[in-house]
Amino acid sequence: MTDNPIKTTRNGHVLEVVLDRPKANAIDLATSRIMGEVFTEFRDDPELRVAIVTGAGEKFFCPGWDLKAAAEGDAVDGDYGVGGFGGLQELRGLNKPVIAAVNGICCGGGLELALSADIILAANHATFALPEIRSGTVADAASIKLPKRIPYHIAMEMLLTGRWFDAEEATRWGLINHIYPANDLMAEARKMAELLASGPPLVYAAIKEVVREAEDMKFQDALNRIKGSQFATVEKLYRSEDQKEGARAFAEKRDPVWKGR
Repeated sequence: MTDNPIKTTRNGHVLEVVLDRPKANAIDLATSRIMGEVFTEFRDDPELRVAIVTGAGEKFFCPGWDLKAAAEGDAVDGDYGVGGFGGLQELRGLNKPVIAAVNGICCGGGLELALSADIILAANHATFALPEIRSGTVADAASIKLPKRIPYHIAMEMLLTGRWFDAEEATRWGLINHIYPANDLMAEARKMAELLASGPPLVYAAIKEVVREAEDMKFQDALNRIKGSQFATVEKLYRSEDQKEGARAFAEKRDPVWKGR
């Protein structure tokens, strides 16, 4: 096993996070805590605008919870660290885009990790499943998120049967955004990340907060919160230099220069 199961690389405004725990990139408690620290630092670093999360190797993105570690004493209800399992799904205030580059098997908690991203790209050999039903447990985060992301009956089939989906079917149901040849996956993920990194970070922050907070609200209630200056990110955007820069750049017919302030 590698000394540090999480490898990170900074490329300008983009942070690449690689889960590297041979043989399958499963996540134990210690790894989850490290991931929480990594994504918290990403959230709080003003120079970083976009993150890519992927798995090492060509076979596994992540199968989720490390059952071997559990057999050796890791408690399923133990301390996963800030951000919960995998460091993403419960991380508060993460108002920056995250891309999951799914490079292989993505199941159980690994699929829940991917669902915590904003955009999911996949290699053409990637496969997806929620096999928890077969081991007598519940895919808790997926049970909450999945029926809101894809058609209800398809989500329930995944949850109730544990059936595997290939990348083509996952795309058809809207589970993932795009499929690429395996050798092209990271290049395409980086291309997407650079596109997002060139955009307005304060607008991204406002979008993510509004989408997150409005998920269980009625349309008018959410709109009233925006109009009532109750979203901090929206208010920061409306009073920012970037807001003025966007208007100036449009009037001057040039590309804006976003500063995130």
